[in-house]
Amino acid sequence: MSGRLQGKLAFVTAAGQGIGRAIAEAFLNEGAKVVATDLDDSKLKDLKGATTFSLDVTKTDAVNALAEKVLKDVGTPNIIGNFAGWVHQGTLLDCSEADWDRSFDINVKSMHRVLRAFVPAMLKNGGGSIINISSVASSVRGLPARYAYGATKAAVIGLTKAMASDYIRQGIRVNAICPGTIQSPSLNERIEANAKKSGKSLDAVREDFIARQPIGRLGTAEEIAAGAVYLASDDSRYFTGQTLQIDGGMTM
Repeated sequence: MSGRLQGKLAFVTAAGQGIGRAIAEAFLNEGAKVVATDLDDSKLKDLKGATTFSLDVTKTDAVNALAEKVLKDVGTPNIIGNFAGWVHQGTLLDCSEADWDRSFDINVKSMHRVLRAFVPAMLKNGGGSIINISSVASSVRGLPARYAYGATKAAVIGLTKAMASDYIRQGIRVNAICPGTIQSPSLNERIEANAKKSGKSLDAVREDFIARQPIGRLGTAEEIAAGAVYLASDDSRYFTGQTLQIDGGMTM
């Protein structure tokens, strides 16, 4: 631990597993006080050192109520980590209106809810760092069968840049991380779904995901967390409105 986040308070969504979990752990290891949330709070029980809550980021009232509690009982966050997400697999013809709406509600509007709930207090407190999870599959690059997902992650980049522009002189930095293909429980679910749909073996489908990574392997959640620590820390104090692509060479 180098203590790069000593004295800072972080509010993190989707901290139960995968990228969100790795980032919450990295923040704790760097000395931050962490309020960790997840839809399934049982996944947070072993996140030692964090203050944990169940939170459905698709419910505005729930987000507002928890923000009020955190601001009153814990303090004003210096760091917001928006990490909730859902991957719809398919093209335009596979995407129902419900799929489209769910994609935007979880991947984009959830961020809006969290930011609306906390940013006024952050502004009064002198600012902070906001980190949004986007994806290489976005405005950065088109990938097959990521129609709705790519649209939402492009929207996250737009949200990030717009907000960074609005608050650049008020102490708030806003950046997005664009991961490549990362080993996670979510990826395992996609591999299983693709194998069932295609008739391929799990290993063959996994190899398909690996093959699109120029570096020749999947990324790890810890590698994304290292980027998040940089964005949360004062090391990145001259860095805002940007996308940090941690993608194994997908966009080189």
